[in-house]
Amino acid sequence: MQICAVMFISCVVCFYFSAVVSILAENVGTQVLERNDGSTSLELKDVLFIIQSQSNSFHAKRAQELKSDILKQAASFHQDHPKVLLIHELEEHNGAWTILPLMSHFSAIYGRNVSWIFFFEEETRVNISKLLETLNKFERTKEWFLGKALYDEESTIIHHYAFAENPAVFKYPDFAAGWALSVPLVNKLARALKTEPLKSDFTIDLKHEIALYILQKASGPPLTPVGEFCTVSGNAVTPVHCATAFKTYLPICGDAVKKDDIFVAVKTCKKFHKERLPVIKKTWEDQAGLIEYFSDHEDASIPTVYLGVPNTERGHCGKTFAILKRFFHIFPKMPWLVLVDDDTLISIPRLQKLLSCYDAQEPVFLGERYGYGLGSGGYSYITGGGGMVLSRAAVEKLLQSGCRCYSNDAPDDMVLGMCFNNIGVPATHSPLFHQARPVDYPKEYLEHQIPVSFHKHWNIDPVEVYRKWLIDDEDGVRSFSVQNHHTKEEL
Repeated sequence: MQICAVMFISCVVCFYFSAVVSILAENVGTQVLERNDGSTSLELKDVLFIIQSQSNSFHAKRAQELKSDILKQAASFHQDHPKVLLIHELEEHNGAWTILPLMSHFSAIYGRNVSWIFFFEEETRVNISKLLETLNKFERTKEWFLGKALYDEESTIIHHYAFAENPAVFKYPDFAAGWALSVPLVNKLARALKTEPLKSDFTIDLKHEIALYILQKASGPPLTPVGEFCTVSGNAVTPVHCATAFKTYLPICGDAVKKDDIFVAVKTCKKFHKERLPVIKKTWEDQAGLIEYFSDHEDASIPTVYLGVPNTERGHCGKTFAILKRFFHIFPKMPWLVLVDDDTLISIPRLQKLLSCYDAQEPVFLGERYGYGLGSGGYSYITGGGGMVLSRAAVEKLLQSGCRCYSNDAPDDMVLGMCFNNIGVPATHSPLFHQARPVDYPKEYLEHQIPVSFHKHWNIDPVEVYRKWLIDDEDGVRSFSVQNHHTKEEL
């Protein structure tokens, strides 16, 4: 009896201790629920590095520099070098950036040669020694989905109001900090995609959609938060435990583009003249060197420009293409065109700095990238609400192609995406443009950004949002450090 009692008490204590450990690990949002079996340590060759790169010349250069840094670190290990891939070089169609369509390829080519696939962005700093230590804590033969956890504090339209009753329960990775999949999970995803193909027509927030597919469609694990995958806001020092770090970032590649080299076109209509346009005039209008308001009604007090295209309740493709032609013919030496809605909030000074990294003589189509039908050969596009930036070369190539609207009320941003896809001009993504309001994004996601734009006035004070998020201080950026893209920080 005494032995049974002791065993019973021992079991209770073990159960209690395990429960406490589990709770603590969950609460601190890091550490490992299971460790590697310890039989062999993880080596460089066991990790496939995937840089979430883009084909635009600025971004491709940054990705190549990061690849070189990874290989330079690897050289000191005196091991076989790891494989480092740039995702834009894997493209068979322009949907490679959505990652899930590549799972079958990764499984077939690397499924038996590596234990982990680690994804990271072109500005993510990686200490590969600490990364190996971190991954080695997890048993490689099991299914793991690792990252820095983000969550929604309230349900949001960009996530189709998922988990509306308790949106914080669902975690998804902050790509800027890097994220990892164990090969058993990669193989499972490859199998799942054969029976549960990607059904959504639209790709809006990839990090959320990948986590949702893994959990709901592939019956995979939820995201395991890893404290060693880090983002750092402002001027804060990177914590010593971090295997990765992404610091607050606004690319600057020289002198800011002059505001007189940017033509800003605001799409509006008569019913919003008194509701929305006063907000622009109170906030960012004076920052623009050249701005015009394109409406279905001429009003000299604003003033507005009528291009002969009647207003439509949706789409505005006819109006947008008329603006493109006006820009190209009336302003023949203007390098940049920015198309915004009348409820877009934007920082022109930050845009000027950002555009210093791009060449207006190259076809550039820049903003927040969405996708349509990418699982079946669709196209990427820049969503209009956050602002669409086009170089003169891009506008010229588009107009010369003869691509046009199929109706005046067709969605202009999607038609532009389709046209540019057909003529080989990629949609270049910048997370600093936002299709929605600040409240629609996780706080930790915005903490490491210097945003360029937000969109929509719904249930907010747009002037206050502008003042909080988009006004620069005397040093150029509100309370954030601006990192030149040539600056390299070692972890």
